[in-house]
Amino acid sequence: MLSQGSSVPMEVDPSAKSEEEASAGPLGSFQGKLSKLSAMAWETYRRKPMSYWILLFISSGLMLVAFPASSLLSRLYYADGGKSKWIISWVAVAGWPLTALFLAPMYFLGNYKPTALTYKLTLSYIFLGFLSAADNLMYAWAYAYLPASTASLLAASSLVFSAVFGYFLVGNKLNSDSINAIVIITAAMVIIGLDSASDRYSNVSNRQYILGFIWDILGSALHGLIFALSELVFVKLLGRRSFHVVLEQQVMVSLIGFVFTTIGVVANRDFPEMKKEARSFKHGEGSYYMVLIWAAISFQLGVLGGTAVLYLASTVLAGVLNAVRVPLTSIAAVVLFHDPMSGFKILSLIITFWGFGSYMYGESTLRKGCTS
Repeated sequence: MLSQGSSVPMEVDPSAKSEEEASAGPLGSFQGKLSKLSAMAWETYRRKPMSYWILLFISSGLMLVAFPASSLLSRLYYADGGKSKWIISWVAVAGWPLTALFLAPMYFLGNYKPTALTYKLTLSYIFLGFLSAADNLMYAWAYAYLPASTASLLAASSLVFSAVFGYFLVGNKLNSDSINAIVIITAAMVIIGLDSASDRYSNVSNRQYILGFIWDILGSALHGLIFALSELVFVKLLGRRSFHVVLEQQVMVSLIGFVFTTIGVVANRDFPEMKKEARSFKHGEGSYYMVLIWAAISFQLGVLGGTAVLYLASTVLAGVLNAVRVPLTSIAAVVLFHDPMSGFKILSLIITFWGFGSYMYGESTLRKGCTS
């Protein structure tokens, strides 16, 4: 690594440089681009304090570890004897106070003030909270009947729905790379559907598998809608996207989602059933409650990490990390749950990763066009 006191390269005539690169051929051109990219990365590193990079590293790590962990714990709940869809959807929002704990010091120790709750903003939070509760319930149905590797691959389609809803509701731009990504990821979902017989658990009927598949796609669509509507709230009502305002929205939506889900759990009489489930859980009562507690914690830590990455870096980096966590979840599911990994599923995984890459490239191109 070069120090800040390194010598500065001599200025070179641009025409002479281009001729030199042209004579060097493709290899010289590639080396020139690599050198330019390294210089840009080094300059970016120098401009930010070390505390920034530490926080970004921790936030990225949370996205790559916490989100897959919450997915795997949800599947473990069903694999070891859990049956309730309401309980696992309730767990997804039960950890909302953890996010509030990160927000509170910003009010007391910083110069931040809570955002005033207007009538329209309150209604938007209630609506988003209701949609969030419904979304978590759909994913709970998916993890009840699908292998974790398959469920995580299908959930990657939320990127497609986010792009489509963002285009129609918020006015986000789409270019050829974004449209290409939508087609590619859709094709990956079709491949999984055609290969459904290879990874269905023996205790899951064909009807249940199809039901889980449908609910996973619908949950992904709803997740994409929530993402677009959240962005619309910032554009129309909040007008700013500082870190504490993003956390406020997350706390309020999770709190209201928690209220709606709790009503569902009470109406379904699932709280008394928790004791029965705990007694019959494969590895005992302690294991049952630990699975639920850590599922709640890991989900909120993943949300916090994603929020921090969006604020510290960009949606592009958050998208890249989302792309990376899909194969991480699938590989972990194969190792921990011995999920079947057919050739079609591997092909779908590769195609999904390719689709994410295409979308991120398109996003970066659009950003460059906006800044130029």
